[in-house]
Amino acid sequence: MKLNQTVAAASVAALATAALAACGSSSNSNSASVENCASGSIKASGSSAQKNAMADWINSYQSSCSSATIDYQANGSGAGVQDFINAQTAFAGTDSAAKDDDLDKATARCASGPAINIPMLGGAITAAYNVSGVDKLTLTPKVLAGIFSNKITKWNDPAITAINSGVNLPDATIVSYHRSDSSGTTDNFTKFLTATAASDWTAAGGKDWTAPGGQGAKGNDGVSSAIKSTQNSIGYVELSFAQTQQLNVASLDNGGGAVAPNADTGSAALADATVVGQGNNLALDINYKNQNPNAYPLVLVTYELTCQKGLPSDQAALVKSFLTFTSSSAEQQKLGDSGYVPIPSTLLSKVNTAVSAIS
Repeated sequence: MKLNQTVAAASVAALATAALAACGSSSNSNSASVENCASGSIKASGSSAQKNAMADWINSYQSSCSSATIDYQANGSGAGVQDFINAQTAFAGTDSAAKDDDLDKATARCASGPAINIPMLGGAITAAYNVSGVDKLTLTPKVLAGIFSNKITKWNDPAITAINSGVNLPDATIVSYHRSDSSGTTDNFTKFLTATAASDWTAAGGKDWTAPGGQGAKGNDGVSSAIKSTQNSIGYVELSFAQTQQLNVASLDNGGGAVAPNADTGSAALADATVVGQGNNLALDINYKNQNPNAYPLVLVTYELTCQKGLPSDQAALVKSFLTFTSSSAEQQKLGDSGYVPIPSTLLSKVNTAVSAIS
């Protein structure tokens, strides 16, 4: 179910009243109220993977903080980072941490302080599919690489049937979908294939799709809609969007057995990530080769890229207040209900420190 949409109207009203009363004062991080409401208006853009969570967060925040307006456009990670660099937004959502030249340009935009990547939510990248009569499927990195490099073209290919005993796979051509826009989901998906199926995946990585074959669609919502409407199709989408479209998703066998994507298995994988950024720049290195039988290894982290210092004061106050709300324990715990993966508690404390440094 979608985040916050199952709460009764009377409860929402009561929650908003309590949150407004709490504005301007300190509150416990486990409280559902907003800690220190801010006023004003900001724009943000980027990651489509976090679109559903961001819509719910903005709705909840603005219900409690009526003097605030937050406009988030899910135009893809690459476009979002460029919008931020060009000073068109107060923060950017990106499914791959901004680094190297992009991070330098973002820091230059901030002027008086560094740009920082703040992990805000996790997601499982699923191999979502639409094959009549097939509601259970296991794939391996090798098979995924074969499908998305156009080397495995039939659903009853021996490489697929060998790992799906008892599943009636049709003699049908596979229709594969990839992202047509610059995408952090693509970046993470291709990083996974490069790390786990290097001999079968030779396409260049990055946010732009370079492998042969397949059809492109814009955004996680575009890919998931295309799969929904196309028989015998498959594509890589963030779990929240697969759930919204009621798509079947494959379990992934990374060498430790088949693991289904969900909040618990995704969180177990994120707990194995390592912080490689400096200071409050919390860029992560994800262990895509994780063979923990309880961890789904094909995960991403969506970061909010913003200035630690250097935003106009009214924008900084609203960004800090909003990200304090989204990184609260209460909001993180709700993420699993809408197909996302909460930030592990060991990392969340560092996220809270980074957000508190925004000024």
